[in-house]
Amino acid sequence: MLCLVSPSSSPTPLPPPRRSRSPADRAAPPGIAGGGNVRLSVLSVQCEARRSGARKVKSKFATAATVQEDKTMATAKGDIDHLPIYDLDPKLEKFKDHFSYRMKRFLDQKGSIEENEGSLEEFSKGYLKFGINTSEDGTVYREWAPAAQEAELIGDFNEWNGANHKMEKDKFGVWSIKIDHVKGKPAIPHNSKVKFRFLHGGVWVDRIPAWIRYATVDASKFGAPYDGVHWDPPASERYTFKHPRPSKPAAPRIYEAHVGMSGEKPAVSTYREFADNVLPRIRANNYNTVQLMAVMEHSYYASFGYHVTNFFAVSSRSGTPEDLKYLVDKAHSLGLRVLMDVVHSHASNNVTDGLNGYDVGQSTQESYFHTGDSGYHKLWDSRLFIYANWEVLRFLLSNLRYWLDEFMFDGFRFDGVTSMLYHHHGINVGFTGNYQEYFSLDTDVDAVVYMMLANHLMHKLLPEATVVAEDVSGMPVLCRSVDEGGVGFDYRLAMAIPDRWTDYLKNKDDSEWSMGEIAHTLTNRRYTEKCIAYAESHDQSIVGDKTIAFLLMDKEMYTGMSDLQPASPTIDRGIALQKMIHFITVALGGDGYLNFMGNEFGHPEWIDFPREGNNWSYDKCRRQWSLVDTDHLRYKYMNAFDQAMNALDERFSFLSSSKQIVSDMNDEKKVIVFERGDLVFVFNFHPKKTYEGYKVGCDLPGKYRIALDSDALVFGGHGRVGHDVDHFTSPEGIPGVPETNFNNRQTHSKSFLHPALDLCGNVHLSATSQLN
Repeated sequence: MLCLVSPSSSPTPLPPPRRSRSPADRAAPPGIAGGGNVRLSVLSVQCEARRSGARKVKSKFATAATVQEDKTMATAKGDIDHLPIYDLDPKLEKFKDHFSYRMKRFLDQKGSIEENEGSLEEFSKGYLKFGINTSEDGTVYREWAPAAQEAELIGDFNEWNGANHKMEKDKFGVWSIKIDHVKGKPAIPHNSKVKFRFLHGGVWVDRIPAWIRYATVDASKFGAPYDGVHWDPPASERYTFKHPRPSKPAAPRIYEAHVGMSGEKPAVSTYREFADNVLPRIRANNYNTVQLMAVMEHSYYASFGYHVTNFFAVSSRSGTPEDLKYLVDKAHSLGLRVLMDVVHSHASNNVTDGLNGYDVGQSTQESYFHTGDSGYHKLWDSRLFIYANWEVLRFLLSNLRYWLDEFMFDGFRFDGVTSMLYHHHGINVGFTGNYQEYFSLDTDVDAVVYMMLANHLMHKLLPEATVVAEDVSGMPVLCRSVDEGGVGFDYRLAMAIPDRWTDYLKNKDDSEWSMGEIAHTLTNRRYTEKCIAYAESHDQSIVGDKTIAFLLMDKEMYTGMSDLQPASPTIDRGIALQKMIHFITVALGGDGYLNFMGNEFGHPEWIDFPREGNNWSYDKCRRQWSLVDTDHLRYKYMNAFDQAMNALDERFSFLSSSKQIVSDMNDEKKVIVFERGDLVFVFNFHPKKTYEGYKVGCDLPGKYRIALDSDALVFGGHGRVGHDVDHFTSPEGIPGVPETNFNNRQTHSKSFLHPALDLCGNVHLSATSQLN
């Protein structure tokens, strides 16, 4: 891959992108003539005028109409009749009844909360009212359990005898008790165990308080349930944040990480170890955002954190709440924003130590979850929230605010959004892009209204919050603001992209790769909504699957990664394609980028959490950083390229540019050429052929020079491209008459495209910069 720059000066970063939506700012559709196993060439041009888990279904995204954005607030009921989204995409007006209904539901729910609770912001402070909270004169505990007939608070503080700590119930089903301080100190000591005991149907049951902020387990007892722990450290032991939140970047480059498996030792790593040892690596690789998985407490480690038992509790496997605060603050000190994987799509079905323990057969109106089959996710073996219930809304909205306010998170990735959006939860449903699939009786409007409330709240509390939706269905306007009639997310994950790469690597020879299909997969998205592109995440790394690097090189990674011996054809091809796949995904796939921990250097094998089937081994539940740190191993090349790839966006801001034009998709020559922002990218995916003097169309005339080259020696390539060569453009055709131009571009340049190796020609990326 090559990247060309001006020989006399370094290119300057782009100014904030102009959000025009003209057809020229959108990627060209598949079908333009194009052509080898390419390395990427980026052409950067400067000019005076500058021109933006478990998956169950496949998606096909439609492209919205091109319009000027309308920021009109739809706050009054009269505004519902013409929402700004209809100007954005006229096809939506056919479903006006649906949008009017859900917007009215949102406004009614918001208005009711404001009338009864003061404001949505006040409503979201539930964690200061519910659970255990200490005031100057006592400790107050509140719990919503309308099905309970009697209730007590028990714990270490009263030797588990609640006779003297009976609770009272109000008309809304909320139990409460106030316990006076003892000799000026709280009656319930910090770090002591507590439980909520209640009577139902003549039987007393003990449960962890729903709003508990810490929960621990006796690791010496196999299968032991978690215990609720009152977390209220004295001021001297509380972590105090020292660093402000970093500003929101124009485009997030996200490093997805799991703290527990982030260490090299076969054990659970801690928040502080991650902060001190892993965060500096993330910063060095030029990421600007960290996304933390498995933060909320989950009793089953192998669930990857997605079967949450205690929603307000920090996972105690990796440390205390104060330790997590240290991690977030350390990230901020490095200029890294921190997102949290939040799971509001379902809850663990654990009874003894989970929220499900509060379901004792009561009616839907008195429960956190739907009753019967509606309250159970068949594939995930978990419980499903009833988002229309008042106290469920309080619980979930307060949960978001708790993590924002108490831990200084900068936003969230919402897991399982597809399951929330539809009553069928996406199970056995294939989305084709037909709008009827998104806006019908299958849509769970209660859940949609909750997400609208959540996004409205988060962006009001923290205007620079970043909120990402994991949705595979491609629902239109999911990522448009609530004010416009959308659901309010900032980004959605481009989940079709990793599926395409997995399919190609598993099922197609290099000669069968379709340049048009690759470009279509990367550009097939709604351009009025932002998405995060990724080649692989944790999903592609779990047991039963393999990382891209391991799919490419497999067992040869055990014996062929030493730089002290010549690389085999498999290793040479594998390293070249590892770099190319990730970079074309970054450059063409979306408005942001995501990488899972370790994949930046081609971490081998797969992820397998300790379980009975693997003899409770941690061997595959860790990250082998020594592989990339060992100088004679080839992992360092993939890591260096990842650094350079992110640095290129830091320098040229191509991810945040709306200018994206694919000019060449040549299936015979296996070449893809496109422009993104001020850069021109050229990939040669041909397995054998090198092209000398390959003609590349470009928009702006001038002199181009390499800005990034995947074949450079520093990236484990063969160094076959000269970086001091100037590439001059030549005009072709009549200006302003695209059909007379080369590939609809008014100028062209010629590049030398090498294969990755003699048997596998991968494209080099060249980027050039015009002299002012």
